[in-house]
This record gives sequence, C-alpha cells and structure tokens, in this order.
Amino acid sequence: MKGYQLKRPMSETFLVGAMLTIVGGYYDAYTYIARGGVFANAQTGNIVLCGISLAEGNLWKALSYFIPVIAFVLGIFTAELIHKTEKKTPLHWRQIIIALEMITVVIVAFLPTSAEKHYSTNMLANVIISYVCSLQVQTFRKVHGITCATTMCTGNLRSGTDLLVRYRSSGNKQELKDGLKYYLVNVFFLIGAIISVFLTNSFGSLSVLFCLIPLLLVFALMFMRLP
Repeated sequence: MKGYQLKRPMSETFLVGAMLTIVGGYYDAYTYIARGGVFANAQTGNIVLCGISLAEGNLWKALSYFIPVIAFVLGIFTAELIHKTEKKTPLHWRQIIIALEMITVVIVAFLPTSAEKHYSTNMLANVIISYVCSLQVQTFRKVHGITCATTMCTGNLRSGTDLLVRYRSSGNKQELKDGLKYYLVNVFFLIGAIISVFLTNSFGSLSVLFCLIPLLLVFALMFMRLP
C-alpha cells in the first residue's frame, strides 16, 4: 500500500492558504485599531494618503505613509533573496520566510502604542507589518490551484468575479469552482479581521502575538513534502 501523497505542495494547499489569509486580515485590522488607523497591507491606500498629505503640506505625515510602501518593496527583495538560498539551508525557503515573519510579529507586539509621543513607534510597527505582508504575499502566491494574494482582497475579488462571469458563458465548472475559491479566500480574510477586532480591543498591541498560532501551524505543515 502506497503512503499518502499530496496532490500539490503543502505551501499551495487550501489549509495553508486559509491560515495565512486569516493572518493577513488580522494584520490589517490590528494596524488600523492599535497602530494609528493605517492599513499596513493596502499600499494603494498609503500612496493616496501620502499624496493627500503632500498636497496639504504635511511632510511628516506624508512620510509616515510613504515608508510602509518602501518596506513593502524591500520585503519583495528579501523574499527573492531567501528564495535563492533554497538549496543551501536545511529548511525550505518558505519556512525561513514564516520564521522571519514570526520574529517580526514578536517585535511589533512589544512596541509601545497610543500616546502621541509614541507615534514614531506606531509608524515603525506599521512599517514592519508592511514588510511582513510583502514577504508573505511574494512567497505564498498559489492557493489550491489559483494564483491569489493572502494579504489583500481587491485582486482576488476581481479574479473571482471574472471567472464567475466566464462560467455563465462557458458552463465550465472548473471556472465556477476557481471563482468560488477566490471568494472563499476573501471570506477567510474577513474572518481574520473580525477575530483581530475582538482580540485587539482586549489585548491591545500584544494581540498580534495570536498570529503566531496559525504561523506556527503553517511552519510545521511545511515539513510535509511531495515524495
């Protein structure tokens, strides 16, 4: 009798994708509630807010929105550099990304919040979360056969709706299934945001530590490899 075999890499299974998407939604609600009303995953919003601040002549506020964008870009570079070490380390390169994400989550949890004198630490926390989100979105780009993002919803909503519209014309059930997968991924993002609201309101900045639970599970699951 043959042993159990995965149909796809563990990093692309719906279980891993769902947990990472919950984390992505959690991050966004966390930074909005506990870190000064910023969506750390939404760089489009940060660029727009940066432009508004520049137009108003508020350079410091503009910088607070621009730095997370730079951090997001640096995260993409980091992920690709780590990817190049794939054959040089005992861990899978995606496990290294998850380990780095867990370390940064702990750092963010213990940065001070709320008071005006701590505004700079809120900005630092948002920069770190932006960096982490770019690591995650660059590293885990497929969920159960579809190419999607685990830290944002707009692209998933577009792709899912496009497939559902195409299904109406073609009757291709695979397009229907894939379209619904995109919507389900966004549901998990919403779940993560809802959980974050309750935990952040209860535990403040430390609530981001709850993200370690799904991240640890993903790290452990990554030890399951294709034969």
